[in-house]
Amino acid sequence: MLRLRLPALAALPLLATMALAPPIQAQPAPAGSTLAAVRAKGLLDCSANQGSQGFGVPDSRGEQQGLDPDICRAVAAAVLGPDARIRWTVLTSATRVTALQSGQVDLVARTFTWTHAREISAGLQFGPVTFYDGQGFIVPKRSGVKRAVELDGASICVSAGSTNELNLADWARTNGVRVNPVVFENPTDTRSAYTNSRCDAYTLDASQLAGFITSLPRDEHVILPDIISKEPLTPAVRKGDGQWYDIVRWTVFALILAEEHGITRANVDAMLESQNPEVRRLLGVAGDHGPAMGLDRRWAYHAIKAVGNYGEIFERHLGQDSPLGLERGLNALWNKGGLMYAPPIR
Repeated sequence: MLRLRLPALAALPLLATMALAPPIQAQPAPAGSTLAAVRAKGLLDCSANQGSQGFGVPDSRGEQQGLDPDICRAVAAAVLGPDARIRWTVLTSATRVTALQSGQVDLVARTFTWTHAREISAGLQFGPVTFYDGQGFIVPKRSGVKRAVELDGASICVSAGSTNELNLADWARTNGVRVNPVVFENPTDTRSAYTNSRCDAYTLDASQLAGFITSLPRDEHVILPDIISKEPLTPAVRKGDGQWYDIVRWTVFALILAEEHGITRANVDAMLESQNPEVRRLLGVAGDHGPAMGLDRRWAYHAIKAVGNYGEIFERHLGQDSPLGLERGLNALWNKGGLMYAPPIR
């Protein structure tokens, strides 16, 4: 670790200045357009996936379950409290951008890759990364294909309007591989086409392939080891409402900080008695960080109480004891070898 040592004489006035500096006083924020609209409706309009194991699938009661729905639940709880309601709108890869732009939904959390074009040209803003992913391929084991470059001349199923479509074209051109994309409007049709042998391979984010393979006959398909892209998956909001962007962003950060401090859905009430200054600020025992965003002081407490910390969400839907059985990898906390890192609450 790099350690910087200041000269002793130079350090004294700096320390004195720090000691005398008054604490920052947070000012309550008025409700912005999205926050006001959500409160007026009494619910959060959020995206729903057409079906992606671990990230968003309806359960037997029709309730959305997965990492992305839990992000929506956390935001709804932060804004509306413990009795928050969500109205789910099923969106395809092609319709999620327009649904957000038009105000049909307040938040898109749907295996959504953060890209330059979406942020700059489509007028969206992306929150913190909730899953670091990359695009891969699945093939029938009987094909004998071991590496992606062996797919030269193959027909490859891919969904329209997704980054997967562009990534496939970029990868093929870069590697001199001839592929024949077989494009479908929605993931359900794409998956069905692959399982019905209408194409030689299927390309999708590797984590979603891990979920998809659990629905296939055992040991008849294989996910290739090649990863051809970076896919930072994040929740997105409309650009232009800074307050709403802050709320979504800091709700995700709160879930990450909760894991870092060992705050869980089960112990969050007991943690209200913690003497750790950041835990007290995070849970609203001290400070005005919630009111500064137009929220209740207990905004993060409500979010954690609703879904648990980030690690709990990951393990519940994607981890070793889930059907996907994924390791944390890049999605581990920063102090455990991963990239999950949240700015401090202070």
